[in-house]
Amino acid sequence: MSTAILTGPPVPGSSLEGDLRSLGFDVRTAPGAEEARDLLAAAPATARVALVDSRFVGHVHALRLALTDPRFPAAAVPGALTAQPGARAALLRAMTSLDGTEDGPRQAGGTTEPARPAATAVAPCEPLADRVATALDAGGTAVTRPGLGSLVAAVPAGAAARQEAEAAVAAVDDEAVRLRSAVKARDGFFTTFCISPYSRYLARWCARRGLTPNQVTTASLITALIAAACAATGTRGGYVAAGALLLFSFVLDCTDGQLARYSLQYSTMGAWLDATFDRAKEYAYYAGLALGAARGGDDVWALALGAMVLQTCRHVVDFSFNEANVDATAANSSGKAVVGTPTAALSSKLDSVGWTVWVRRMIVLPIGERWAMIAVLTALTTPRIVFYALLIGCAFAACYTTAGRVLRSVTRKAVRTDRAARALADLSDSGPLAEIVARVLRRPARALPGVLPFLVALAGGVTVVATAAFDPLQHPWPGFAPFDSPVLILGALVYVLTSGFAVAHRMGGALDWLIPPVFRAAEYSTVLLFAARADVPGALPAAFGLVAAVAYHHYDAVYRIRGGTGAPPRPLVRALGGHEGRTLLVTVCAAFSTRGSDFPLELTVLAVAVALVAFTESIRFWVSSGAPAVHDEGEPA
Repeated sequence: MSTAILTGPPVPGSSLEGDLRSLGFDVRTAPGAEEARDLLAAAPATARVALVDSRFVGHVHALRLALTDPRFPAAAVPGALTAQPGARAALLRAMTSLDGTEDGPRQAGGTTEPARPAATAVAPCEPLADRVATALDAGGTAVTRPGLGSLVAAVPAGAAARQEAEAAVAAVDDEAVRLRSAVKARDGFFTTFCISPYSRYLARWCARRGLTPNQVTTASLITALIAAACAATGTRGGYVAAGALLLFSFVLDCTDGQLARYSLQYSTMGAWLDATFDRAKEYAYYAGLALGAARGGDDVWALALGAMVLQTCRHVVDFSFNEANVDATAANSSGKAVVGTPTAALSSKLDSVGWTVWVRRMIVLPIGERWAMIAVLTALTTPRIVFYALLIGCAFAACYTTAGRVLRSVTRKAVRTDRAARALADLSDSGPLAEIVARVLRRPARALPGVLPFLVALAGGVTVVATAAFDPLQHPWPGFAPFDSPVLILGALVYVLTSGFAVAHRMGGALDWLIPPVFRAAEYSTVLLFAARADVPGALPAAFGLVAAVAYHHYDAVYRIRGGTGAPPRPLVRALGGHEGRTLLVTVCAAFSTRGSDFPLELTVLAVAVALVAFTESIRFWVSSGAPAVHDEGEPA
């Protein structure tokens, strides 16, 4: 249980102790700094501890923000400070460094003992919690101070000031502020105006019944899977039910994040589950639509797989660009800070006009708009029309966002940090074959200037996709066409060579963030083209399963990096072959399959193998990693 220590003399009529108990704290009292230090030292080593001035006046939610948020090792508002177990030692050191003066203002004309030399220069009349927070900052332990907005947190110095602070507390509805802050600060039009106005109340209902965000996330996944099963029936009633359930799944998807913000139940695993389940729900729904269409005699598996490939590549563009530019203090080659670009200035100008903000958010087809479109079209039209609309909308959104980011990259001449370059290398998912090529060609690769590494990767990706699309086929028996032209194998080998060459240098170029998306597009598109051209039963569903398994591995890598836990271990990446190894293996299978049933079976075996290895390691890691709590407001579309 967390421990809160009230410092200073008790204040008659104060509800502070009850407020702290309602937040889950075991409350102790200490008249001065020495007693508070002794109580802190005696608290269980695994417990969160807090120092709160007994004169504190403020909203309960202000205390909640300061004292219960799991993301921050140390946090404070005026009169209250908390430290998680990892910052306990620094907290005790900070308290020891103080000069020993007591809390509160000194009495006029009073005498004090000579102060001991202090490690931190602070005003002795400050509350103990504030003085310790200052000492923590000075000692190198960052103390997070959450923004309170209209909420009140103060330590009034006298009766008049206390009455004024209490009036300020009464003037602001604590619960209304808490509900508003549960909603994302930046979201899509559909989510903002059609979901959040009521989902926030559903989040509060869940919080009051002890439900956790992870439970709501799981309910959202189950609802979406039921929706996919309804779509798989291929009936009009099934499609209508599927559309309605998909929308309800999205309501729950919004609710879990709002519940996390409302109750401050943040965790790395929760963020991973939310993001991973979003992809699982959407792609399972694609499969359900394809199965439903097949029941009606329409084969749309190629469209379903194409939609998954396009959507996944969109996300990789988002992830790579964000990782490449996450360091806002980057400098240009002259060492001066980069403050903006013409493209960024235009974007800011557009955002200053209300209606353009919503238009720009809608045209990129974020998850709310996309799921609403899918749900409505499912209920009213056919799966083929759903996929046509999805492919057109996502293709436009991908071109729009990528073009803008390319313009920003070529106009913002920034030096990429080592952390960003390492993240891009990890996102590349290079396997043992690319590693060997990179070691052999490291010296000439390092001499590549500007955008040449990206162009080399692009050339290799175009080569392997073009050979998969246009290599001549032979037809020894009806219904199956094995690919046995040597050009096919040569195309895959060229891809292996260019992939290793492109990542052999430090990934600090202006457009190097495009290299991981090129690799994703090349690998997924190659699988799609082989399965579509084989034209045998089961090839496209097997390819869908393979791309889904590989995409899970790539999303897992992204969320590990974004959660601050590092990339997947190299043995895992090598065991999965890397993107170039899997592409070569699929090419070899396509080239040397001798019967119509061989290629779908080979894709299925590869999909199962990738899924087992990737899922097992991913689940082991996220369950046992003990990663710090995070909450991501920037989840891409």
